[in-house]
Amino acid sequence: MKYRLSDICHYVKGKVDVSELDNSTYISTENMLPDKGGVTEAASLPTTLQTQIYEKDDVLVSNIRPYFKKIWFADQNGGCSNDVLVFRANEGVEPGFLYYVLADDKFFDFSMATSKGTKMPRGDKKALMEYEVLDFNIDTQKKVASLLGDIDEKIRVNTE
Repeated sequence: MKYRLSDICHYVKGKVDVSELDNSTYISTENMLPDKGGVTEAASLPTTLQTQIYEKDDVLVSNIRPYFKKIWFADQNGGCSNDVLVFRANEGVEPGFLYYVLADDKFFDFSMATSKGTKMPRGDKKALMEYEVLDFNIDTQKKVASLLGDIDEKIRVNTE
């Protein structure tokens, strides 16, 4: 059986005061690394009073030029630019599993296929929630997330 992405997660809508952020907790499309490389420290903070909030275990995806495959599984709380989509797992969904669903190249291909604009394409937020996801119970989700997490960690250690 298949679900839509909207069945397993939702967009985060809250705000955080920029005064509560620093260069390590603020995420924008500029400090998200391509090809699923995570994030680096921001060069600067926004000049606005508030920005979009994210929490540990949320999945952040750059919504500009999806073909760059910029994604990060948050390991802390913070704030991000409006050009970054913040996905939060619904109750009963393993956050690590959600990360790997969204990190799949098929998700980025879907994002490009449904994007708007040509010079600087943006993902269509409504269309993204229609992305099809296989139905796995929570135990299987945890196993998948753990297995893929272990592989990612070995890759990270071997590339240092």
